[in-house]
Amino acid sequence: MTAETSQTLDRGLRVLKLLADTDHGLTVTELSNKLGVNRTVVYRLLATLEQHALVRRDLGGRARVGLGVLRLGRQVHPLVREAALPALRALAEEVGATAHLTLVDGTEALAVAVVEPSWTDYHVAYRTGFRHPLDKGAAGRAILDGRRPDDEREPGFVLTHGELEAGASGAAAPVLGVGGIEGSVGVVMLCETVPERIGHRVVRAANQVADALR
Repeated sequence: MTAETSQTLDRGLRVLKLLADTDHGLTVTELSNKLGVNRTVVYRLLATLEQHALVRRDLGGRARVGLGVLRLGRQVHPLVREAALPALRALAEEVGATAHLTLVDGTEALAVAVVEPSWTDYHVAYRTGFRHPLDKGAAGRAILDGRRPDDEREPGFVLTHGELEAGASGAAAPVLGVGGIEGSVGVVMLCETVPERIGHRVVRAANQVADALR
């Protein structure tokens, strides 16, 4: 037997998904056409979502995702971190370097999970909550690379040296195919260059994290 569902809630969630998929917002008429409901229903949905700051309307009347979604999104980080930790632990232990999961937070890259290897004499300190521009460091560059069409991406991973910390090199690969999440998995180590084999291992870890989040 199919469980009973709320039609109104379903429509409200569909509104949020439609707005999240556009950079320019949608008008009431556009939402009405996409949802297959009349404009009155859309007005009511938007008014309710606006009360919770999940939707805002600009001066031209176009609806966009509101800042309230960001507050909800922050609560997702612990769940994402928990799902990613097994793959990060395996990566850190195998390559002997600090492994991390980094997500987009506005215009910055934010480390939401970090695992340090247990057996090395020294490793790079990298902390949960560390932020940096998306266009600097392997983690941010991998996220940007993941936004490109398949035929324009780097070969699976991005390597950098000294962009965030002198003497430190990084390797990262984008986490792909997970709705609502833009991120990367990477490692950071003290060396001149990261061996290419570690880049391929990072790609495998990113795929494992993506599988865990789907």
